Amino acid sequence: MATDYIRYDILTQEALRGVVRTVLMDVAAKGLPGEHHFFINIDTRAEGVKISPRLSARYPEEMTIVLQHQFWDLTVQDDVFEVGLSFNGIPERLVVPFAAIKGFFDPSVQFGLQFAVESEFKGEAPEASPAGEPPPADAPAALPPAKAGKERPPARHKRVPGRASEPVPTPANPPAADVPKEEPPDKPEGGGQVVRLDRFRKK
Repeated sequence: MATDYIRYDILTQEALRGVVRTVLMDVAAKGLPGEHHFFINIDTRAEGVKISPRLSARYPEEMTIVLQHQFWDLTVQDDVFEVGLSFNGIPERLVVPFAAIKGFFDPSVQFGLQFAVESEFKGEAPEASPAGEPPPADAPAALPPAKAGKERPPARHKRVPGRASEPVPTPANPPAADVPKEEPPDKPEGGGQVVRLDRFRKK
């Protein structure tokens, strides 16, 4: 097989992370439309991720956050977003590069994207990792790119009345006593779709 010097796999991931960025910028400016809400799976080891030591100790590898009822001060830039979320009643501020996102899922329309994270982990060599899966819809919510074009000014998200219930973090590998994590099918029911990027990765 010929060598892919263009690296279509990387270009595809950057383009699809741009979709996530565009969606979050729109939410930051206008709030969540209709029933839309998002599960975002984050590699907490990825370069540029900033979370509190408490969350880092609890989620040393990955975590899933939910942007639905209670979040505030959503700020979206070209290669990173910041958001305020509550974990067990404790407010936290997260800084997440788009390159650290492993999965993005909108259950309201059964749409999902999965990414391979290729960044320098703390104390580890760079490696590609398959995307994580969103938690089940009834699971507690957790309090997690593309680089293209000129940097856009940050957009601020104000609290929206009527949207306030607390997300609760879900561990990447919960013990047996915790809520189990379900893997969404490749072809979600209801005509939705999950775009997998593994097929684009260089062998």
